[in-house]
Amino acid sequence: MSSSISLSLLFLGILLLFYTGTARNIGKASPVRAILLTVTKDPSTGQYFTAIGQRTPLRPVKLTIDIGGKILWAACDRAEYNSSSYSPALCHSPQCSLSGSKTCDNCWDGPRPGCNNNTCSNVVYNTVETSAQVGELATDVIALESTDGSNRGRIIRVPNFLFSCGSLFLGEKLAKRVQGMVGFGRTNTSLPSLLSSALGISKKFAICFSSSKGVVFLGEGPYSMLPPPGIIISEGLSYTPLLVNPVSTAYPVLDTFPDKSWPSTEYFIGVEHVKINNQIVPLSPKLLTFDAKGNGGTKISTVVPYTVLHTSIYNAITKAFVKSISKVPRVKPVAPFETCYKSSSLGSTRVGPGAPQIEFGLLNNVTWTMFGANSMLSVHNSEVLCLAFVDGGKNPRTSIVIGGHQLEDNFLEFDVESSRLGFSSTLLGRQTTCANFNFTAKA
Repeated sequence: MSSSISLSLLFLGILLLFYTGTARNIGKASPVRAILLTVTKDPSTGQYFTAIGQRTPLRPVKLTIDIGGKILWAACDRAEYNSSSYSPALCHSPQCSLSGSKTCDNCWDGPRPGCNNNTCSNVVYNTVETSAQVGELATDVIALESTDGSNRGRIIRVPNFLFSCGSLFLGEKLAKRVQGMVGFGRTNTSLPSLLSSALGISKKFAICFSSSKGVVFLGEGPYSMLPPPGIIISEGLSYTPLLVNPVSTAYPVLDTFPDKSWPSTEYFIGVEHVKINNQIVPLSPKLLTFDAKGNGGTKISTVVPYTVLHTSIYNAITKAFVKSISKVPRVKPVAPFETCYKSSSLGSTRVGPGAPQIEFGLLNNVTWTMFGANSMLSVHNSEVLCLAFVDGGKNPRTSIVIGGHQLEDNFLEFDVESSRLGFSSTLLGRQTTCANFNFTAKA
């Protein structure tokens, strides 16, 4: 049994080395420690997107970030995609094996990017609106910026980078001028996995988003933010296990397509209890863990703008929150939120509005504390503050989905190899934010 496992791992390693080729510029300077992605939040959709260089000649391609996504996909429409280095993944090739594709296709409208004969395909997902289509697997050049953890570094060119072809139609609900999505999920074809193979960096990534700009780091830290001499945000983290849900939870459209059974590619954590103002909120233990069908539990999502809760969890948290500040009068709700207050009634602190702390007790006996900056959202020209949690109904696939607003100005490190999450809670108390990376200086 052990020898067969070893052979399988060896074969997978050969596949990874075969398709990625060798990243260029590495031999001309010190080895790459980490890759930097600059992140921008789109105010109209709440999506977080980045831009990478792709194709020959290189051009910037904007992509929405999905930390649970399977692969990078980009629109390959006829008028959109022009590249002399584009290469479709032929049937039964190592690229097809790496992606798990068992489908071979022909295309009557080619040859062109996204439409070639005797190529393998997979299902391409827009997880923002839960839609999908079948797209061609291919490789092309990408170019990314390196970092020493404190400053921007040199550009690293990676040839033969595997991705999926989607379409502008699939991306209609993405932010303006965004042409695809980049996945960081638990797959061999996600960005962390492919860069780890191509560049020899650690299979880990960290996100630090804000309401304006932010960063993603791939590889090893330490990482620091301004002001000088630098605040090392990757130190002093709390750690909790990353859990594997045995059933895919992000793709309900899978029933339409053939490749519909695999473990979830998303990142789950174990919530054991929730406290508000140091008081335990009564919750059903069954909802806090996922069952054999993949229902329940807690996951982290960058495509959901606000935390979404099972109705019973939502009601319990809302009730406890309102009770803890019962003397503060509520105001008319602002959809999609139901619990709102006058901003002047709550006041302000270094860590946001003066709202009750919401503490998520996690596995390993650690606590992720959400202060006012992450629990409340300012609406109506900042005159109203609403509890930024949404009722997800009585039968959601996942009981707690921690969304983008709750992640902002928190540093989260996803160590895929060790299957653990390191988190900081809010950086505001350390007098910095996720927008404070030194984007102007070069290492």
